[in-house]
Amino acid sequence: MTFRETTIKYIKDILRAKTISEVIYAELQEAHLRKLEAETAAEYADAAIEFNERRIQRLERRLHQHKQEVL
Repeated sequence: MTFRETTIKYIKDILRAKTISEVIYAELQEAHLRKLEAETAAEYADAAIEFNERRIQRLERRLHQHKQEVL
């Protein structure tokens, strides 16, 4: 197949009406991608929560130690 034939075939494929199966498959792929992105965001949020919980505990201990030293 020549470059011209390949290009014409590609353009025709882009412009033709998609079948129901093709539309569903494309939407399914999109749904899987969005789910992965959401899972990544959830993992990041969980890590941020855990980090800040440890940070709060550490700062509260430091504050308590500082109050003890002042007395």
